[in-house]
Amino acid sequence: MILHKNLVIGVIYTLDNIFNNNIYADKAIEKTLKSNKKWGSKDRGFIAETCYDIVRWKRLYSKIADIKSPHNSNELWKFFSVWAVLRGIPIPNWKEFENIPKRKIKGKFDSLSKIRKFRESIPNWLDKIGSQELGEKKWEKELNELNKSNSVVIRTNTHKITKNQLKKVLINEGIETNTIKDYPNALVLKKRCNLFVRESFKKGLYELQDASSQLVAPFLELEKGMRVCDVCAGAGGKTLHLSCLMENKGKIIAMDINQYKLNELRKRSKRNGAFNIQTKLIDNLKSVKKLYGKFDRLLIDAPCSGLGVLKRNPDAKWKLNLDFIQRVREKQLNILKKYSPLLKKGGKLVYATCSILPSENEIQIKKFLKSEEGKNFDFEDENKINPSDGFDGFYMARLALKQTC
Repeated sequence: MILHKNLVIGVIYTLDNIFNNNIYADKAIEKTLKSNKKWGSKDRGFIAETCYDIVRWKRLYSKIADIKSPHNSNELWKFFSVWAVLRGIPIPNWKEFENIPKRKIKGKFDSLSKIRKFRESIPNWLDKIGSQELGEKKWEKELNELNKSNSVVIRTNTHKITKNQLKKVLINEGIETNTIKDYPNALVLKKRCNLFVRESFKKGLYELQDASSQLVAPFLELEKGMRVCDVCAGAGGKTLHLSCLMENKGKIIAMDINQYKLNELRKRSKRNGAFNIQTKLIDNLKSVKKLYGKFDRLLIDAPCSGLGVLKRNPDAKWKLNLDFIQRVREKQLNILKKYSPLLKKGGKLVYATCSILPSENEIQIKKFLKSEEGKNFDFEDENKINPSDGFDGFYMARLALKQTC
């Protein structure tokens, strides 16, 4: 590989935004890519993948190069040089790369690779909590998987097209895909590309949604004509899946505390041809209480640490902290208690997170079932999906409200 300076400068600029300006990696990369429309797909792919790699291995690279934050320009170039040397990429004779100690970099890498917190590039506190909750062996297995790059998976929008038809449409756009066993509407791209500029995406033929996430909506055991509530809908990835499963029949109320996310859901619903979705801003509990006892199904896709999706959001591990984990646990249980009364008698609730920590998952369900609000619910089933299974880490539990409560 021959390094081109304008692309490397693009990487440095992006790392500055991520590390020093606290911009999320995906947004920082998007900003950089928009700055030069002359870059081709390979150029754009180099910038994006290199930035994600350096963010993913930040702690390891920092230790190798003896870098401390905040990161000045010289240190950002050191990050890049460590990345390049460890991949065997020839270092150009640029002034930014003067006196790069190649042998020292490789030697320190070999030494640090024997220590898990550096080998897997993870904060001390997170390494501790992960090993405590999952056990050393399982935690190491999941950490190793979470440090790999993610696959790009799409969900067929069955309002408009079948999976086999979509596969043919994508081939005509130069995009090859594979099906995934036991995922009826999923396709995984053989090669990464920018889907958002494709006509197939603009026509609403599919949505980007990881395979594990595609298991949540079916877990609700929906029937056409039901009244369904998604109380943490966000921009509506799972809401749109609910609509497909219900074939636009019945009614879905998508709630969120952020209006801008609901606005995005409205745009996506229109593009998808999903007409049974109504959005509702949660501005106070009084408006929510008016809907108590009105729904057949309830989806609580709860806020969480996101530790199951570090493949696609590697910078999250540098933004998380123990206080946040504790606050999010309290919020999860509070949401379960506050919104579970939305169900009718005999209705079913699915609680889901993209975390792999039991303290955010099955332990929360046990606490809820012992609470005053949860005493009339029966536990039906749960599904734990590990990153080592191949896709994002997810948890989902289904509870049923007793008919006689």
